[in-house]
Amino acid sequence: MSQPRLPRRQRRAQLLNAAREVFVETGYHAASMDDIAARAGVTKPVLYQHFGSKRDLYLAVLDSGAMAFAESIELALQSTANNQERVTATVSAYLDFMSRDDATYRLVFESDLVNAPDVRERVERVNHMGATMVARIISEDTDLSEEEAMLLAYGLMGMAQSAGHRFLTGHEHIDKHTAAKLVAGLAWRGISGFPRSDNQPLTTAQTLGAE
Repeated sequence: MSQPRLPRRQRRAQLLNAAREVFVETGYHAASMDDIAARAGVTKPVLYQHFGSKRDLYLAVLDSGAMAFAESIELALQSTANNQERVTATVSAYLDFMSRDDATYRLVFESDLVNAPDVRERVERVNHMGATMVARIISEDTDLSEEEAMLLAYGLMGMAQSAGHRFLTGHEHIDKHTAAKLVAGLAWRGISGFPRSDNQPLTTAQTLGAE
């Protein structure tokens, strides 16, 4: 029994979801367009109507995941004007993204094609997008230059990503909220040590990361 005809946008979303499942499960090299079409419940010609090759499809899935990640970081940074809470929200966004049931993070952060120029460029782009958003907040609130703020932002995001990987693969019995608070606390104790842009010294409470 054939599937009902879907609007192009809905069909594309269906195919991307099926492709993401297959790529996550098997990796790029082992996945086939036959497998993806079967997972989506369509014929291979239908799949090729939307994506010209397996590489095109993989890049589309990667772009979709990268955009979802960038949007989650942006929402976290916009969720509050309190910078300590922003750090916690950003770490939580990392853990939430990496804990998604669809395991999209494996394509964004652990792609088996990471050395391919077109894939590497996309991964670097999403990391840069996230770091740029974080660096803008750091630069606005401290006396650090844009270059210094960017380096610090990459450091903070690298910490969140590394801790997120440990959270998923380690054997510690720590819930996600507690994990986010622990990592954010460490990050805040570092970032709060930099001079504020109003040139006022940090209080003891601020240095310790208190509210």
